[in-house]
Amino acid sequence: MDFRAILMGLVFALIWSSAFSSARIIVADAPPLLASSLRFLISGTLAVVMARVMGQSWRLSRPQLRATVIFGICQNALYLGLFFVAMQTIEASLAAIIASSMPLLVGLFGWAFFGERLRPLGVVGLFAGLGGVLLIMGSRLSGGVDPMGVGLCLIGVLALSLATLSVRGASSGGNVEMVVGLQMLVGAACLAVAGLLLETPDFTPSYTLLAAFAYTTLIPGLLATLIWFNLVRRIGAVRAATFHFLNPFFGVAIAAVLLGERLRPLDLLGVAVITVAILMVQLSKQPAR
Repeated sequence: MDFRAILMGLVFALIWSSAFSSARIIVADAPPLLASSLRFLISGTLAVVMARVMGQSWRLSRPQLRATVIFGICQNALYLGLFFVAMQTIEASLAAIIASSMPLLVGLFGWAFFGERLRPLGVVGLFAGLGGVLLIMGSRLSGGVDPMGVGLCLIGVLALSLATLSVRGASSGGNVEMVVGLQMLVGAACLAVAGLLLETPDFTPSYTLLAAFAYTTLIPGLLATLIWFNLVRRIGAVRAATFHFLNPFFGVAIAAVLLGERLRPLDLLGVAVITVAILMVQLSKQPAR
């Protein structure tokens, strides 16, 4: 990795981790599915316009088209939509911790079902990381956290993990901004249907809601996604995924500072275990020198 790649990875991890706190602010005053749909409609439209200005084509390769549909449904509609719903009843720090298990689940499923080889360091990291997640969730559940919210987060992160494995390599072939924009529009359409069926469009306008919505739409929603796709194209998915080991720490720290969420001793222990475990899994995938 060169300096630019390291900087891109750090900025992505920081922005991505902050999205849980801003989402927690949004769902306090807006229906989560309809707010998510509007967010992706704006972000996706901006990305498509940007792609056209850059001369990118509507025509996508077959892997890119598959990635657009799968990620639009699994990442934007299921993963992020379900997390928005869950954060009506659970804290942003817990949502960030559950989401940080995604690289561990991708490694576990790839090893168990897709025949990917994993060195002993990675196997230890997998089980240690999942143990850290279970430690935190057990502590929170015993303290009265909403089990339905935790369940929705788990379904979302499972959907994203399986989608990530099914569309590996789809970021190659150019048209990155077009792929990003179209998959957001797919997610917006799915969430709009679900929101109109399940929710009442009851928004409580405020400057706080407007600021949180604008930030979530433009920074984590658009900028972070573009950084991620370009980082993967620059250094590869395995090396890029290494930066996910920062997400548990950043997510918990931002929620504590911005929202005043209390950190328990077991939370800190679990975050430390998950952070080290993700790093172990990603380092085990690096080519041996």
